[in-house]
Amino acid sequence: MLSEQRIKLMTKLSSYEAGEGRKNMAVGSYFRGDYIGKEVIKSFIYGTIAYCIMFAVYVAYDFDIFMQDIYKMDLIEFGKNVGILYAKLIVAYMLATYLVYHIRYKHARRGLRIYYNNLRRLSVMYRNETPEEPEKSKRLKNKN
Repeated sequence: MLSEQRIKLMTKLSSYEAGEGRKNMAVGSYFRGDYIGKEVIKSFIYGTIAYCIMFAVYVAYDFDIFMQDIYKMDLIEFGKNVGILYAKLIVAYMLATYLVYHIRYKHARRGLRIYYNNLRRLSVMYRNETPEEPEKSKRLKNKN
């Protein structure tokens, strides 16, 4: 027999699986530290690439002035400034990455917890349902 509650719950579960659940299940397959660590390492790599591109664009934009002043400037001080700026950028970017992915992980785990609780409720609904067909077949066997 069809149950309206069961159909609503199955529809809700199916909708979650097709949409947000797909991403959440991928996130939920990691431990929190592993997931956040992986994303922080990726952000370090991408941040380094972005900084190199920004530095190259900066040098290319003022290349004439840069080449004229290269003999006048203190290259060690310039290198220190570039390194300090790089360190500040990377630390800020990795901190932001940590916070964002920590929040995403918590959100995904909360969604998965609700999903699994709903699956348990659905399972209980199926177990509590008394099937009519096996009872009819038992009565027919007893009459013969």
